[in-house]
Amino acid sequence: MRRKHRRLQSEPDLDITPFMNLMIVLVPVLLLNMVFAHTSVLELNFPTGESLAPEQAEELQIQVIIHADRLVVADNQNGVIKAIDQQEGEYNFAVLKEVMKELKSRVPDKKDVIIMPSQETSYQVLVSVMDTVRSYDAVVAGNLVKAELFPEISLGDAPVSNTEEVQKAEGQS
Repeated sequence: MRRKHRRLQSEPDLDITPFMNLMIVLVPVLLLNMVFAHTSVLELNFPTGESLAPEQAEELQIQVIIHADRLVVADNQNGVIKAIDQQEGEYNFAVLKEVMKELKSRVPDKKDVIIMPSQETSYQVLVSVMDTVRSYDAVVAGNLVKAELFPEISLGDAPVSNTEEVQKAEGQS
């Protein structure tokens, strides 16, 4: 009779030391090279289908209208405050900021503004106008801070100007 010799087979232990060494080196390197993206959310007020109450109609409304060739700052009581033409094909946000600072000094309690982009307005221009009318950089006690202008932004459609009506009429004929 033959004897069967069985060898005791044991499974080798899993050695995770090299993997742990890799993780100890890799994790800090990945964290150092990671780009931190800053995403901010801006709360906007969109127009509703309801009509304005009489007390809301009498309240001062500051409007920034974005046309293809200019920015117009106006209010609902006196009309156009300032028309800012483009310079070298670019909107002049520095002048817009100065106009908004002037308006804020006249009505310091006012916090809302209505931005009215035309249909041709690019997203980047709309965001730049929103950033310009919300706040500006100011130096207070040697520190650079964001001073508040009109942080409550509402959106609406820009009224069609005479030049846009003429351009559409010419395109249709």
